[in-house]
Amino acid sequence: MAEHTEQQTALRTLIVDDEPLAVERIQVICAELLAINVVGTASDGAAALRLSEKLEPDLVLLDMTMPELDGLGVARKLAESDDPPAVIFVTAHDHFAVEAFDLEAIDYVLKPVSADRLERAIERAVARRGERKEASSEWLDELWVPHRSELLRIAVREVHQIDAERDYVRLHVGTADAPRSYLLLQTIAGLEARLDPNEFIRIHRSTILRRDNIRGLRHDGLGVWSAELQNGEALRIGRTYLSKVKAMAGR
Repeated sequence: MAEHTEQQTALRTLIVDDEPLAVERIQVICAELLAINVVGTASDGAAALRLSEKLEPDLVLLDMTMPELDGLGVARKLAESDDPPAVIFVTAHDHFAVEAFDLEAIDYVLKPVSADRLERAIERAVARRGERKEASSEWLDELWVPHRSELLRIAVREVHQIDAERDYVRLHVGTADAPRSYLLLQTIAGLEARLDPNEFIRIHRSTILRRDNIRGLRHDGLGVWSAELQNGEALRIGRTYLSKVKAMAGR
């Protein structure tokens, strides 16, 4: 019964690569991971799209460079579906990373693929699926974040500050005496859209705060304002967000 449950909850995974040895290598690694269940393989982009339509994978491990339709083209087509699978690019080339993350890829793993590196990428895919399930409700109430060799459940009510760090956001939780933070592969704009605006407010292009973490607002002169936090720290408010923050205070 436990094995059946694991197969039901594992990510249905499609491997796409035009090199048979690369496919074999990834299959060997995946066979040791309970989080995924390989349901098929494809050796070119067109076959990947056909199989994806039939098999409805949750995750595609996708080579970047293939003849005719390459990995970027496949990812763009997959993104057009009603319920697109998560994509992890697996490639020997590092210069496609920007394009990959523009397509909201979960990760970008370089060949030769190591078991540890692929497992970390798949942990992110599992976490992303958890977020997507929560998106069915109006606002998020929990997040699953990769941490060392496990996934941690973070209740949104525990998050008091969120900072953008390139393609990630850093979630700040805990107390002033015992602060903790976790990285999540998510854009700050995407996360903002799924947070209850009655509980969170964006004060800067790189910062979201829980409203009850704001102790007050301070005018620093020349039109510059800062938000004073409960721990005494002051964070500058971006001009784009100033009117909304003032409205929170009835100004």
